[in-house]
Amino acid sequence: MRVSAERFQKAKIIFRKDHTEDLWSIRVRPEHAFTFKPGQYATLGIEEDGKVVERSYSICSSPHEPEVEFLFELVMRGRVTPPLYHRQVGDTLLMRRQARGSFTLEHKSGHTKHLLVCTVTGVAPYVSMARSLARQARQGQSPGIQVILVQAASRSWEFAYREELEALAGEFAWFDYIPVISRPWEDPEWKGEVGRIEDVLRKYIDQMSLEPQNTTVYLCGHPQMIENGKGILHRRGFDKEALRTELFWVPPKETR
Repeated sequence: MRVSAERFQKAKIIFRKDHTEDLWSIRVRPEHAFTFKPGQYATLGIEEDGKVVERSYSICSSPHEPEVEFLFELVMRGRVTPPLYHRQVGDTLLMRRQARGSFTLEHKSGHTKHLLVCTVTGVAPYVSMARSLARQARQGQSPGIQVILVQAASRSWEFAYREELEALAGEFAWFDYIPVISRPWEDPEWKGEVGRIEDVLRKYIDQMSLEPQNTTVYLCGHPQMIENGKGILHRRGFDKEALRTELFWVPPKETR
């Protein structure tokens, strides 16, 4: 696809933070106003030989923030993420003018509990949701819902927004943050939740009385986690109307 001024705008990187060797976040300042809902994604691109190679990334920032924030994990087989890895503060990238996606908080059902489950960078849309709800609460408007965020990773240093989310959980009674690691032998200092995300999911569904009639569940990130999570939830009585999913990539089909 060739560069089109009608579809794309330039966005300047004004902040970068490297969380690990292959996990980093940036904030960009688009040329023009960029509106979105918490949970949506933006499409970023790089120019190659006069054409644009693009990929969609969930937005971490909330709509009221002046810049747009993203969290990335370096995947060497990708065409967009590796080049973005080398972009620094002051560099520019291409960004589609409109946000997309329907992975937003569901309100029509009247459910009072929302369980947000993710792996590593899958936390991005939830950070946007949490920041937006926190701003609303600080302005004196109670969200009126209970939000439980369960984030899974192999090791604790992969929780890019852990400090921010723990602070929000300490500030607001309506927000719970539960980080869980699956490789405690590689992270001996970790004192938090340990295990496979499937087991932790079962635990907190029971512990927090999350039932299909009062809870919407969101699954974001690794496709295998999403499939496993859907299986557990279906067996617990959650139908597709109570589940929302966002795959960060589609696994290749097995060849025989």
